[in-house]
Amino acid sequence: MALELPPPPGAQFLPPSTLEGRVAVVTGGGTGLGLGIASELSRAGATIAILSRSEEHRVRGVERIIALGGKAIEAPVDLREADQVAAAFERVANEVGPASILVNNAAANFPVLASTLSPNGWRAVQRTVLDGTFFASQALHASATASGLPGAICNIVATQAKTGGPGMAHAAAAKAGVENLTKSLAVEWAVDGIRVNAVAPGLFPHDDMREDLKALRTTGPEVDARRAPAGRPGDLRELAWAVTYLCSPYAAFITGHTLVVDGGNWLRRDFVMPEFVPLAEQLGAVLKRP
Repeated sequence: MALELPPPPGAQFLPPSTLEGRVAVVTGGGTGLGLGIASELSRAGATIAILSRSEEHRVRGVERIIALGGKAIEAPVDLREADQVAAAFERVANEVGPASILVNNAAANFPVLASTLSPNGWRAVQRTVLDGTFFASQALHASATASGLPGAICNIVATQAKTGGPGMAHAAAAKAGVENLTKSLAVEWAVDGIRVNAVAPGLFPHDDMREDLKALRTTGPEVDARRAPAGRPGDLRELAWAVTYLCSPYAAFITGHTLVVDGGNWLRRDFVMPEFVPLAEQLGAVLKRP
């Protein structure tokens, strides 16, 4: 028996006026997890600002939010560049008002053996994930404090930040840095009225998944059901609800916390561990699948 299913799509999680008058920046908010999160923040009343390097993704995200009856704008940004991040937040403020909510969702990762990871590959992930999160968080702090608004930041991390991530050493290390940053900023910025939390997602299948991840789903949803103690994968709205809650006044006394939303998957251990397969063999098998 699997864990119970969530309420149906479109179910209202929080009162629609919960985030009324607030502007929420979602990095990478035009696709996948980011778009799901942006959608729920919009349903709670927030005006959404989607930041991304891809114009196609930004436009797609804005159209989705508007179709839901919400309000959204977009701004181009390379999160690796602090001046571009500051400019994007200034553009948001000029168009819809100062941002006081930030979801650091944009990420970069790809499966690779640490022994073959190039310096450029390492730097690309670190700069996008760790540097980008810090620059955007600084910009949110400046925006919220200057406008006298309470601030909320939610960083999307990964359980690899706690356990290590063979085959994803670059991403796991970057996410571990983000989780540590979450704790540091939570203490520093509480006096400024800004809360900083994180969410670590589990398996949330969606149409925008990378091809190498889609390749793991070889026989449909029943495979996903066996990947977690929950007996099912997560539904994207379950992740979005968790983020929306942490960004809302209903979580006003929660800061510095990482909420794992993965059906207990990262905690599982076998009494007798399955046969160990070297990572090079695992990656080779996955990448060769049609």
